[in-house]
Amino acid sequence: MNRQTIAQLRSKAGLFYFQSSQWAARVPIKARVVLGFFLLAAVIMAVHTALTAKDASLHLKLQHGFHDAQVSLWVDGELALSNKITGSAKKKFGLIPTDAAQGSLSQIIPVRSGQHKVRVRIEPDDSAAQEDSISGDFTSKAERSLLVSARHSSLSLSWQGTGGVPAEAASSFAWFSRYAGSLFLTIAGSIMSAVAGYVLRELPGRLGSTSNSAPKA
Repeated sequence: MNRQTIAQLRSKAGLFYFQSSQWAARVPIKARVVLGFFLLAAVIMAVHTALTAKDASLHLKLQHGFHDAQVSLWVDGELALSNKITGSAKKKFGLIPTDAAQGSLSQIIPVRSGQHKVRVRIEPDDSAAQEDSISGDFTSKAERSLLVSARHSSLSLSWQGTGGVPAEAASSFAWFSRYAGSLFLTIAGSIMSAVAGYVLRELPGRLGSTSNSAPKA
């Protein structure tokens, strides 16, 4: 890039800054305050979206031995899955039907990255309900598989493959992201309420002064 091009860019930047300054000087102070509140609310909402984005995946792989059952899965206490599962009659030697059943379920559930506690509950139609939980760390833009084996006498949960050991920093971030969302929404809601109240209070007066000044002109 030669000096002439740099000089032209500087000249255009200076002109843009001058025009922006002139425009800003003509804008009333109250309007600048309202615009500032809107920008602050937009930033808060953007941060909230970034913190609560579900950028990881939980792949549930369930193997069960029930004819009919209800499976439910919670992530940090929030219900993420509730499905009806069915199994077919298990055959002995691949030919002779038996009273036992077998079935499977594969489901991908979006989650936020960080450490989470996953709880699984199986409610068969012909036996008592079973429940178990497991904690794991999820990496952004990655998928982690949870293997669940459910039988009439047992329910086991395990992660497939070698996952990283949840660190204290990951736990702290998970806690922050869990509660920061509601805080940001509260702040943004307060700002938007204040801006709306200001507009409703000032707009009729502005419109009235404009209509009164029109006949005089």
